[in-house]
Amino acid sequence: MNHVHREPDFENIRKVLRCQKPDRPTLFEFFMNPAVYEEAAGPMPTDPDPVVQLAYMVKAYAACGYDYANAYGCDLGFPTGETTHKDTISLNAHSLIQSWEDFEAYPWPDAKNADYSRLEKIKAYLPPKMKLMTAGPGGLLENVISIVGYDTLCLMLYDDPELVKAIFDRVGGILLDYYENCAQYDTVGILMINDDWGFNTQTMLSVADMRKYVFPWHKKMVEAAHNAGKLAVLHSCGYMVDIMEDIIEDMKYDGRHSYEDNIIPVEEAYRRWGGRIAVLGGMDVDFLIRSDEEAIKARARNMLALSEEKGGYALGSGNSIPYYIPNEKYFAMTSVVAE
Repeated sequence: MNHVHREPDFENIRKVLRCQKPDRPTLFEFFMNPAVYEEAAGPMPTDPDPVVQLAYMVKAYAACGYDYANAYGCDLGFPTGETTHKDTISLNAHSLIQSWEDFEAYPWPDAKNADYSRLEKIKAYLPPKMKLMTAGPGGLLENVISIVGYDTLCLMLYDDPELVKAIFDRVGGILLDYYENCAQYDTVGILMINDDWGFNTQTMLSVADMRKYVFPWHKKMVEAAHNAGKLAVLHSCGYMVDIMEDIIEDMKYDGRHSYEDNIIPVEEAYRRWGGRIAVLGGMDVDFLIRSDEEAIKARARNMLALSEEKGGYALGSGNSIPYYIPNEKYFAMTSVVAE
């Protein structure tokens, strides 16, 4: 096994997210996959207890060289009906809310009274200097699309903008409750606010509609993090160039994750915005699949060299490590931080 052996120290990723230079090259990943976890930390537990599962993730992230572990604060979710296929996800699979009657009848989850106890109980399993990064149960725009359907939402923006606003505000309020609860725990260091916003060439809604319905709630979630002394990271796929100023200046995110070479390579993103917002990951998933280990290592080294003086960068994939990326390619990328 060639994964990185070192003691987790949250101070490294904290420095990255403050656009400073960490004490050593630092890794960032949203999530990997069971094959990676098992190579690093042994067989996954079969016990469904959330604390047992989270303790395993802590062990796996630490074994892979991260200073934090990804976690979900509770078992919150927005009901969307049955999905009959898994390999691809249709943006129009469900349309549970098409009217005010549907809005009232929808079984809205209660984030205020959910069970967050795992975030306290995990203390016994966390290395002394490690913290959690709590991700959300999908994002604001993602959940609205999964409840309403993308086509229906686009039509509703014209037919009933008040209903659109009510749906966004209801989902946004629930997610804000979730993140405010997560932020109260000492074990949590980062709020990962994950919400896919774009296609390859544009945002899913017009920039004006993003600013009207989506961004105000993200601003509140970032404030919830900062008010509790935590850091806020945006994970969002798709085209971002037109809204980076909103992300940096208005929402005030500490870091942004998810980069694709065919939209804007991470090297270019770092040259444009590095120093104003932390740039996280960026080794394009397609690049990781198609390239050999030496090419992966070379690009990873170059990215660390590019950011060496200015800081504010952590090495990782452009999105996540899906099962179809061979373990050896993932470990080739992460191994360069130990050089």
